[in-house]
Amino acid sequence: MRIVAGRFKGRALSAPKGANTRPTSDKARQAMFNVLEHAAWAPQLEGARVADLFAGSGALGFEAISRGAGFCLFVETDAAARGTIRDNIEALQLFGITRLHRRSATDLGEKPAKLGLPFNLVFLDPPYDGGLAPPALAGLIDGCWVSDDALAVLEIATDEDVPDFPGWEPVDERIWGAAKVVFLKRGQ
Repeated sequence: MRIVAGRFKGRALSAPKGANTRPTSDKARQAMFNVLEHAAWAPQLEGARVADLFAGSGALGFEAISRGAGFCLFVETDAAARGTIRDNIEALQLFGITRLHRRSATDLGEKPAKLGLPFNLVFLDPPYDGGLAPPALAGLIDGCWVSDDALAVLEIATDEDVPDFPGWEPVDERIWGAAKVVFLKRGQ
């Protein structure tokens, strides 16, 4: 697995061993970021405040940083995945612009003030068919984690229906391999 574009283009990323995580493929990540870089409804990647929920290897957050994001918070409960994210942070020397939280993405609570401004770009890649996306998206709003114009990028299985997410409006949907990616803007 490699970073596909930006200042870290071509740099290898470690992935957790075992079947507990399912990293987004390089091709799907490239396609996802192509949409983000060209869609009128997407936030600017340059300087973006990013949260990577159900982070796994952190590939989505690291890709965003490589393309200019200013900060990324990785949220992951699995110990092996957190270790891999730490290894990737160290390999890329990203200590000042990353944070790693051992917290459930479905139970974030209130955003700590020490994390600074709300996030304007959030990646969610929960286990497929687990029903974890609705509480995670609700928690982002309820806990004041996201800005009023935030974009959430949700990866689910291609056969999963896109549930209704109060406070979020789907603006685009794509299928890449086994993944359906839904782009959601904060509701107006």
